Amino acid sequence: MPENPKSWKRWLKPETYAFQPENLGLRIAKRVLVATLGFSVLIVGIIMIITPGPAVVVIPAGLAILAVEFSWARRWLRRTKALTRMAVKRSKRRKSQ
Repeated sequence: MPENPKSWKRWLKPETYAFQPENLGLRIAKRVLVATLGFSVLIVGIIMIITPGPAVVVIPAGLAILAVEFSWARRWLRRTKALTRMAVKRSKRRKSQ
């Protein structure tokens, strides 16, 4: 199957997605492991919104882990990056004024 040039994989380094187990059981195990780890990190980040902690760093890290396997997480991660860039630009403009 030819690779789609607009595929999400072009944004990742090849070594990130190169491991695709041939065995169906291993693929499912990988997906479950990524989901468990990603959701755990994401939940800890959400808890850090209320409690002291670097939620601004942990939540995108959880989304990045989930983005390895899930397209919805890739979309959320892109939105998060865009909103972060806009906030940084606004902050720089306000500092310069």
